[in-house]
Amino acid sequence: MSAVRLLVVTAVAAERDAAARGLGPADPVPPPAPPGRDAVRVTTGGDGLGHPPIRADLVVGGVGPAASAATTAAALTAATARGEPYDLVVSTGIAGGFAPVAALGSVVVADRVVAADLGADTPDGFVPVDSLGLGTAEHVCAPRLAAAVARGLGAVHAPVLTVSTVTGTAERAIALRERHKAAAEAMEGFGAAEAATAHGAPFLEIRTVSNAVGPRDRSAWRVPEALAALHDAFAVLHTVLTRGTPPPYG
Repeated sequence: MSAVRLLVVTAVAAERDAAARGLGPADPVPPPAPPGRDAVRVTTGGDGLGHPPIRADLVVGGVGPAASAATTAAALTAATARGEPYDLVVSTGIAGGFAPVAALGSVVVADRVVAADLGADTPDGFVPVDSLGLGTAEHVCAPRLAAAVARGLGAVHAPVLTVSTVTGTAERAIALRERHKAAAEAMEGFGAAEAATAHGAPFLEIRTVSNAVGPRDRSAWRVPEALAALHDAFAVLHTVLTRGTPPPYG
């Protein structure tokens, strides 16, 4: 049975390592490795009951939507050239959560990813790029799979915002939450989704909440707890992918 080929893109190494430990023992990716920094691979065998094995490549894509898009696109292109296209792209890591929807330590699975600050500032307020007729400001995640993963993780299933400048005021946090009905804010998902969409690859974004969106109080952040939640989420994701919704993921 063919393995499910998974590309996981994080911003930093700590996120990559937490996700990798959740999936299983990781090894350096043999040449030719996918683009990105210090890629690792987790390979799990099938269970003999008709459930497929998984081969996951986890790469550090860098901070921000541009870095994430570049790394994801390069990895997808290289895999296609090898004749081993990925079945699924996952953007993941820790994030800010919008209170009270996503509490510290909780898991958010995006139903869509939104470029929340891609557009124009006007006297009448912010206008997203799609309303300007200049592109798209959001991507829908693989609907059946995202819903199944959210159920399996007991996660919040709602929009995740991508921003290039993280929110630092209560006023902006309230405005973004009300405008998008969002659960979390991060910096990479939309970039990875743009690359995945261009390659026709299904996409997910999974985030664990380390802090509340709003005024930046570093003493209140719970990064170790969010990384631990990320580990646990990927352990459950492994089961969902092998025993739940099969590819192709639509």
